[in-house]
Amino acid sequence: MVRKKISMVQCLKHTAQSMWRLLGMHGGKSRVSSNQNMDVNQFLDPNPKGKFVMVIPPPNVTGTLHLGHALTNAVEDALTRWHRMNGRITLWNPGCDHAGIATQVVVEKKLWREENKTRHDLGREEFIKRVWDWKNEKGGRIYEQLRSLGSSYDWSRARFTMDASMCRAVNEAFIRLHDAGDIYRANRLVNWSCTLKSAISDIEVDKMELTGRTMLSIPGYEQKVEFGVLVHFAYKVERSEEEIIVATTRVETMLGDVAVAVHPNDSRYKHLIGKNLIHAICKRKIPVIADEYVDINFGTGAVKITPAHDPNDYEIGKRHSLPFITIFDDEGKMLDNCGQFSGMKRFDVRRSIIKTLEQLKLYRDTQDHAMVVPLCSRSKDVVEPMLKPQWYIRCDKMAAEAIKAVKSGELKIIPDVHEKIWYHWMENIRDWCISRQLWWGHRIPAYRVTLAEKTDEELWVSGHTEEEALAKASAEFEVPPEDLKLVRDEDVLDTWFSSGLFPFSIFGWPDETEDLKAFYPGTLLETGHDILFFWVARMVFFGQRLLGKLPFKEVYLHPMVRDAHGRKMSKSLGNVIDPVDVVRGVTLEALHAQLLDSNLDAKEVEQAKQGQKQDYPNGIPECGTDALRFALCAMTQGRDLNLDILRVQGYRFFCNKLWNATKFALMYFPKDTVYQAHGRSLPSELSLLDRWMLSRVALATHKVNSALAAYEFPSATTHCYNLWLYDLPPHSQESLKPVFSQGTESQKIAARRTLYTVLEYGLKLLSPFMPFVTEELFQRLPRKDRSAPSICVAAYPTEADTPWRSEELESQVDSVMKMVHLIRSTRTEYSLTNKQKTTVHLVISPDLKVDNLKGLFRGLQSLANSELADEQPPKGCSILTVSDKIEVHLVLKGLIDPKKEVLKLEKKAESLQQTVTKLLQTMSAEDYSTKVPFEVQRSNTEKLRQSQGEIKRLKTAINILKPMCEYLASN
Repeated sequence: MVRKKISMVQCLKHTAQSMWRLLGMHGGKSRVSSNQNMDVNQFLDPNPKGKFVMVIPPPNVTGTLHLGHALTNAVEDALTRWHRMNGRITLWNPGCDHAGIATQVVVEKKLWREENKTRHDLGREEFIKRVWDWKNEKGGRIYEQLRSLGSSYDWSRARFTMDASMCRAVNEAFIRLHDAGDIYRANRLVNWSCTLKSAISDIEVDKMELTGRTMLSIPGYEQKVEFGVLVHFAYKVERSEEEIIVATTRVETMLGDVAVAVHPNDSRYKHLIGKNLIHAICKRKIPVIADEYVDINFGTGAVKITPAHDPNDYEIGKRHSLPFITIFDDEGKMLDNCGQFSGMKRFDVRRSIIKTLEQLKLYRDTQDHAMVVPLCSRSKDVVEPMLKPQWYIRCDKMAAEAIKAVKSGELKIIPDVHEKIWYHWMENIRDWCISRQLWWGHRIPAYRVTLAEKTDEELWVSGHTEEEALAKASAEFEVPPEDLKLVRDEDVLDTWFSSGLFPFSIFGWPDETEDLKAFYPGTLLETGHDILFFWVARMVFFGQRLLGKLPFKEVYLHPMVRDAHGRKMSKSLGNVIDPVDVVRGVTLEALHAQLLDSNLDAKEVEQAKQGQKQDYPNGIPECGTDALRFALCAMTQGRDLNLDILRVQGYRFFCNKLWNATKFALMYFPKDTVYQAHGRSLPSELSLLDRWMLSRVALATHKVNSALAAYEFPSATTHCYNLWLYDLPPHSQESLKPVFSQGTESQKIAARRTLYTVLEYGLKLLSPFMPFVTEELFQRLPRKDRSAPSICVAAYPTEADTPWRSEELESQVDSVMKMVHLIRSTRTEYSLTNKQKTTVHLVISPDLKVDNLKGLFRGLQSLANSELADEQPPKGCSILTVSDKIEVHLVLKGLIDPKKEVLKLEKKAESLQQTVTKLLQTMSAEDYSTKVPFEVQRSNTEKLRQSQGEIKRLKTAINILKPMCEYLASN
């Protein structure tokens, strides 16, 4: 019995501290990875129940986690805890990503804001030192958040992608792939951020859709810049009065035009193909070429070609051997080949060049035009396609192996709808640009080689050190070392390169360590579907190419978290929420204050404040870790998860009900008594309601285990929720009362053991989702078996443990609960108070188990505030039809108006008769038996039988009540 009163919040704080001590999260070896202390040999030795290994998708060390990270950890921790409780040896490995671009941008903004300096003012070495200082100061915040979410990692194995061991693995991977020819250098178009002065990946490009003319604020420009228009201008044909009109959304790029393309079958331009046009600004001749890429019906049917600044033009340029003229420098300023516009910023040229074209009488008009503007997600600058020499990885062979792995079933992608996306990416893959023009990150271990004899060819070697690279260059080019000069590449590797190595670099690769043997390959990779290609595919590539093994067997892809309105999480919208704020609660003022510490500009801060005020006018209520985790898992389905904080709060209320239900149930256990859960065989003295409750536990056990095995988290949470909210309360609060007040001692002992079984199994089933409240309540159970010091290392209930399911008994209880609901509904309809207890007579068809149904009803009759009578029902009862075989006769004489009751029954009979008529019409159709599915036919037949039977019962009930009406009328 619970003697000391204490709040749930106080208990959970104490539980959290105890749990962390148990799991080793305050230092020392972690105990969370298995049922014993972490020992590599446990993974090397065969385990009859297997093992479970998973790595975290390493979050970026750029501040704080958001609700998307909370979803990842809720799902992954639930799976880890479930596998651990099922006896498998588990490892869930934490880590953090250095996030090259994101981190550099944050520190650069901080440097400019506080010291009015750029990284170039500090120099590379000092700037890198500042980034490390920032990482050491802020990096721990992420791990604090993960701990607050109850994440049961093996913290002793936490890895940062810039750790020395990780750097060694990155260098080794680059060198091996470079030596094998998989990595090469080429001059190609890349996504270029003029603000960052670096190439960026596709995932770092946000696409803003415009429907027409729009003025946008662009970093580095005081005036807004015009987008969403199509500018038409003319090129004059050499030595002719003719002209060709072209259109462009980026008129400034006409300074890099090298041709105009038309369709070879376009009769308007056939006579001009092969002739030259005059570039009036750059004073060069540009040819008219024929290419089937051109759409005759779009615009003027003539397309300006700028191969150095447009992906489509780049391909045309290669096909026709056109020159590639770059017109922008790294900062987006015009180069010296741009005539009068040289040195100007690109969007200043956009405004000025139209005036020049007007003066030259070449400007024609400007029209609204729907378009997509590519924006750098980090700097918000417009991304510019630029020709740059970069490092690339050949992906065709690795993609073919990745396709084969999924098609053969060796690698399983869940949900399988994402397989089509996988094949699309792999079948249309381009070589991966892996170099970035940043300072923060893994510096590329490649050296440019200069020979004593000059050559136009770029020569490169790679090595862990300059000495190694020099020796390699000397051997490769057959030149003495003293005749060589090596200069290391200034660039760093794309962050996805190092994170692609994460599943094995964290275990000591390239060395053949015991950890690598024990933990690679892993079991599962769980992450968001948005990085299926950017991260998942790259891990598969590297795992197969460098180790000859897939890094995991299954990939589970969860939905993207959006706000309650379905909007993408964005700091500028103010809807990016720290999960800790949901756990602990936060005021609107505190949410506003957080914006001031972000990198948003003043205008974005104000916009974000308005968003917060609209969505959280009273702040965010305290919901607790368990409620947040449970809510996220309960909503994990589809491509998007629209998270409503009020729904999370609803699960906080569920936690309160769980707490109160358990505390109430514990009152039935005498002091100093301990119990053990029922075994496979149940005692004969168990009541029907006890057996029903155990049947519900067996059902929940089957459903939750099956759902978790299939990654169907909403199903798992639903069955846990139903067990605690709909099954346990009526059993513990209602059906046990008569047992403990009137039952025999053996009945009480059996009932207590059943109640204990339900509590223990119910808490264990829920534990992976709600570790804190279940831990606290588990410690309060009067457990006989103390072998498990914590619920997180206790045995999870399985179907083998719970062979108690009885669908027949559950059907009987469902019928009884329907009786209870009908009685309660009728009492409410007639405004009967709780003091007005009613008498019930049950009329049940003899082909049903009458004694069972009556016995079950007696156990739950208090729920209906009624009492079951055994004699025949008197006249004047209200007859409630449960089915065509069960009637409830509710004695309401003196409490209701029988005339009103007759009218109600007649109305119900009329409604049922309409249903019968419609069914008969449907079933009498000529093609009914051939066109209507068999299951529908069977359902209609059963519905017809039920309805006709109920009409008959209703008519009988009406006939019973009518004499009472006549009697009252005559008296």
